[in-house]
Amino acid sequence: MRHVVVVGLAVLLFGCPASGEGEERKVKLGVLKLTSSAVLFLGAEKGYFKEFGVEPEFVYFQAAQPIAVALASGDLEVGATGLTAGLYNIVAGGVKIWIVADKGREWPDHNLTALLVRKDLYDAGVRTLRELRGRKIGVTQIGSTFHYNVGNFLEKEGMALADVEIVPLQALGSLSDALAAKRLDAVATAEPFVSRIEAAGTGVTIVRTGDTLPWQIATVMYSERFARDRARAVAFMKGYVKSSRHYFDAVLKVKQGPQYDEVLAITAKYTGASPDLIRKGFPYQDRDGRLMPGDVGRQTAWWFKHGLIKAPIPEKDIVDESFLREALRGMK
Repeated sequence: MRHVVVVGLAVLLFGCPASGEGEERKVKLGVLKLTSSAVLFLGAEKGYFKEFGVEPEFVYFQAAQPIAVALASGDLEVGATGLTAGLYNIVAGGVKIWIVADKGREWPDHNLTALLVRKDLYDAGVRTLRELRGRKIGVTQIGSTFHYNVGNFLEKEGMALADVEIVPLQALGSLSDALAAKRLDAVATAEPFVSRIEAAGTGVTIVRTGDTLPWQIATVMYSERFARDRARAVAFMKGYVKSSRHYFDAVLKVKQGPQYDEVLAITAKYTGASPDLIRKGFPYQDRDGRLMPGDVGRQTAWWFKHGLIKAPIPEKDIVDESFLREALRGMK
């Protein structure tokens, strides 16, 4: 019951889906207004999902973990967001949520997230993780992708999470505001917020995640009920693959031209960010939507080690690429 109440509040706060004709085709899809959602926005705008008989109905959130809660309660059918300790704990508790496809990797030269230090501190010489010892670093939530980033950044420097103060502020916009107001010393955030902070002159990037820690940061996830509706689940994946291939070819392979500009404009429309900011942070993802092998298992082991999930989760209990494989068999 608590999960239902939380999700109901989340939908009221973060956006309600529109109603209309063809409701039986609609798929309730939870997303954040981030550059990493470009593939989904592109697929909706170009009609790639409709081509296979489904249509995403976007429900917008301001953090990743509430999307996992909404999938567990059945208020969403599909989630497309970062992998969090909250998701893993839900699955460890016996609820089936399936990770089915890539939605964005941290990858060299394709940095989706970053750690930024407040500009005045940077100018005063605070330019490395070691110089953040004892200082406040903002993240969206405890157990978020940003929490995972910071923990791994610190460990690479021989430090620990206890060496800094992690401050959860729930929403990406709140991180930017708190940094500007000097209530935080640094923030871990995602595009287009990284570029917005840099453009505003309130923060300076000191760690780019993809160049430092390549990992499967975001995925497409199916609720148990949607996964059982095999025909719709595969149809959605066909639309997703078609959109992913368009995105890869236009943005990651060519990186310029009319198709690139179109993806840029669509992403700007859905995120509200300017094209100049968006072009700085398009993330990498596999052209066919395939996941990084073994990375989900590495994540759950790390979260378990730090006491934030109940038990390590075997990949077979949360990853199911059969929908993707079936979709790919029916496509050129």
